[in-house]
Amino acid sequence: MSIDFIGFIGSRHGSEIHPAEGPVVDKAYIGKLAQAHEAGGFDRALIAFHSTSPDSLLVAAYAGFVTERLGLMIAHRPGFIAPTVAARQFATLDQLTDGRVAVHVITGGDDAELAQDGSFIGKDERYARTDEYLEVLKREWTAEAPFDHAGRFYRFDKAFSSVKSVRPPRIPLYFGGSSDAALEVGGKHADVYALWGETHEQVRETVERVRAAAARHGRQVRFSLSMRPILADTEEQAWARAQSILEQARALQNVTGYARSKEPANAGSQRLLAAAAQGARLDKRLWTELAALTGAKGNSTALVGTAEQVAEALRDYYDLGITTFLIRGFDPYEDTVQYGRELLPATRELIARTRPADAEAA
Repeated sequence: MSIDFIGFIGSRHGSEIHPAEGPVVDKAYIGKLAQAHEAGGFDRALIAFHSTSPDSLLVAAYAGFVTERLGLMIAHRPGFIAPTVAARQFATLDQLTDGRVAVHVITGGDDAELAQDGSFIGKDERYARTDEYLEVLKREWTAEAPFDHAGRFYRFDKAFSSVKSVRPPRIPLYFGGSSDAALEVGGKHADVYALWGETHEQVRETVERVRAAAARHGRQVRFSLSMRPILADTEEQAWARAQSILEQARALQNVTGYARSKEPANAGSQRLLAAAAQGARLDKRLWTELAALTGAKGNSTALVGTAEQVAEALRDYYDLGITTFLIRGFDPYEDTVQYGRELLPATRELIARTRPADAEAA
């Protein structure tokens, strides 16, 4: 199995330990971070979606125009524009970037955030809408002739896109979500199913369930895992850095917006908090204290150690079926550079050396 690394490009500098600074759309920062990912050997970079943030497709377009090889993983929430329109937008950018586009489908689990964009339907309906949306999206990318569609949420007469993806059959779909409804829809549509940084036991369970859901549709799915690696020259220094990050995040949480204000409604955050309830350090070096502090607002668990030690921890997840790692740091630019210099080559070398059959197959 091949191994991929995905980074993260924000529209301006900020994290749990850095209050947001600069313009909301900081072109210089986007370009600097995109180029750091490309220089570091990342396969892709995620551009996130939120109901109040800059448009992910347009930020991705700019990142694509200042790089030459870096793949773009564009977070996209179904239901707010027609799937036929979205399909043409993504396919157009795929053509303009020579086939570097992938779409990360996030249905959304926070009712208040969804309401900001005018969606007031419940979770089961949202996933039903996503299911139909992705059916139309994929058909628009692959249909060789106009088609009609009449469903619960969408109706189209003679839908067709003259622009297709660069690499057939279509643009890759990543899919996020941890609820039962998410697993079913992801198993049906996802090329890569994205998990947050959970324990080995949790990952093993989710992988098995998604594989079963995919098998019901005659499909196979790859898996991605999101982590926040904390590296240092020695293990002791790495844990000291983790403690420093925790203290900074606690001191700044009312400024950065990462204060734990309410219990999360989405299943992914609930699963991270369930892991955190088991202890601050789990498995070999999974660190959960920041997830507990913030209420698991997004990707908030870390692997702590030297680059070689974290590479070994990533290999353990690889052995559970994870072939893509989405990693980002608390010092976004500096950590991206360090990952490219130390962690990516260490992990790729370790897997090639200890799992040679997989490396040759890739």
